[in-house]
Amino acid sequence: MDDDRPVDSVPTQTLEAFADTIIPGVQRFPGDRAISGVATEDGAVAAGALAVLADPALGLADALDGMAGLLNMHAGDYARKHDVRLDPTVPAFVALSFDERTALVQDLTDPGHPEREVWFGAALFCTMAFDSAPHLSTTDALAQGHPGLALLGFAPPEPDGLWRFPRFSYERALADPHPDTTATGSPA
Repeated sequence: MDDDRPVDSVPTQTLEAFADTIIPGVQRFPGDRAISGVATEDGAVAAGALAVLADPALGLADALDGMAGLLNMHAGDYARKHDVRLDPTVPAFVALSFDERTALVQDLTDPGHPEREVWFGAALFCTMAFDSAPHLSTTDALAQGHPGLALLGFAPPEPDGLWRFPRFSYERALADPHPDTTATGSPA
C-alpha cells in the first residue's frame, strides 16, 4: 500500500469491491484497491453498503464471509476463462479491473445463473444503502452528509425535526385529509 492504512480483511475488501461495482465511488486514499475509482463522488461503500449487508435484520451477517469466498472463487474462474492475470496480494475479485468486475457481476445476476438470487439480493441491498440509508435514521444520515441522500436532494427536516411538504408533488392535493387527523398529521 502507498500509505500506513491497515489492510482490511479479505471478506471486507471483497464485499467493498462488490458494492463499488454496483454503485462506484471515489477512492478513499491512494492505492485503494477495493474502490475502483471510476467515479468522482462517493458510492455504495461510503453510503454504508457493508453496514446494511451486516445488519442482523437481514439475516446475512453470518453468510458474508462465505459470500466473499464465493465471489473470489468466481473471480478466479473468470480470470482463468478470460486469461486475466490476478495480483496475488489482494483478493481475486479485488484484483479484477472495474470492467471485469462488472462483467462478472452481470454473469452472476443473469437469470440463468444458479446463484442469481444471492447476488441480485446483495446488489439490491448495496443500492438501498445508497438510495435510502436504511441503516441510519434519516436525520442522522442527512447530518452526516450521506452521499446518496445528498445526490437525490433529500430535503432536511424543518427546525422542529419534522418534514412538511407545503407544495403537493403533483401540484394538487390528491385527497382531503381524514377529518380525525390530528394537527401533527397522525390519524386519531
